[in-house]
Amino acid sequence: MIPRIGEPVATGKRYTLRPGIYAVLARGDDVLLTHQAEPSPEYQLPGGGIDAGEHPIPALHREVYEETGWRIDQPKRLGAFRRFTYMPEYDLWAEKVCQIYLARPVLRLGPPVERAHTAVWMSLGEAIMSVENDGDAMFLERCLRAI
Repeated sequence: MIPRIGEPVATGKRYTLRPGIYAVLARGDDVLLTHQAEPSPEYQLPGGGIDAGEHPIPALHREVYEETGWRIDQPKRLGAFRRFTYMPEYDLWAEKVCQIYLARPVLRLGPPVERAHTAVWMSLGEAIMSVENDGDAMFLERCLRAI
């Protein structure tokens, strides 16, 4: 059973299943987050939706590159959570099934290619306090406890 994190299901809303894949990118005591400026500013784990027919691991590499400009290595699955949310950029009520991986950032190729995204390094403790959703914070806390 994948735990639900965050807001409860809103009554009367039709949710679309949206599988996604995200990464905790650790380097020493710091992690790499993405800051998404639009539609509302927030820090989050790099990642995003898995396209139809796309395998999760190539999706993870693609999403991390698009949102941070970094290439990654050695992804290891940490777990998953579900959250029910409105996605204004898609005008969509989504049941997001979020797979979380731990990976090593190995090469910065340039700035993020995804519009309105900025790659930001911060301490693990600061990252836990800064991410927008409780699922991201939960997996960052697990990493902090493992150090």
